[in-house]
Amino acid sequence: MDLPQTLRYSKDHEWLRTEDEEGVVGITAYAADELGDVVFVELPEIGRKLQKDETFGVIESVKTASDLTAPAAGEVIATNDALVDDPELVNSEPYKGGWMVRMRLDDPDAGTELMDAAAYSESIGS
Repeated sequence: MDLPQTLRYSKDHEWLRTEDEEGVVGITAYAADELGDVVFVELPEIGRKLQKDETFGVIESVKTASDLTAPAAGEVIATNDALVDDPELVNSEPYKGGWMVRMRLDDPDAGTELMDAAAYSESIGS
């Protein structure tokens, strides 16, 4: 399974890429595969403050609906509008075009609390 080494991973299958004081969040390829074909993504409003582990949206697939959980605390500064018309980007490009939110992180080192690729891979049994 494709797990970028530069990302950090949550137990809830979200990933976080930190860029200075900002973070980009999406779900892992493993989560996207488990969900099946994604048909709808509900994302938060820009400006919303999120706490770590807070639900910030919903992702729906042909199989089920699942909450999206913030892997770090911060303020939403952008959402991926492409997912409105093309939610299947989550399946086809989970680490690139399928990103969900960009946040101004409360703590730029927040990613250090999350799993690295090796630990995440072990947690999902691959």
